[in-house]
Amino acid sequence: MATDKLVVLMMIMVALMVEGSRAVNLCDMNDEGLQACKPSVTQPNPVDPSAQCCEALKGADLNCLCSYKNSMLLPTFGIDPTLALALPPKCKLQLPPNC
Repeated sequence: MATDKLVVLMMIMVALMVEGSRAVNLCDMNDEGLQACKPSVTQPNPVDPSAQCCEALKGADLNCLCSYKNSMLLPTFGIDPTLALALPPKCKLQLPPNC
């Protein structure tokens, strides 16, 4: 399982290097949506999600986001996975059952 996560991390890193200055897209959330949500998932003083963040989450692949729950990748971007998984309910969205 750790090997699978490492492979995914390496693929993402390679994709980011190849894409260069292009915008990041994670689980159907574009860079703009990710940036709108970042203040809500960053320690030490996270804020409630903005309307723009919630709108971005509505279009996100929540199953995909759940797959990052135990990921070492999110903290490298300054994202607290626990705070990230708390966002959908704060936006009145339901997490997938196995999340």
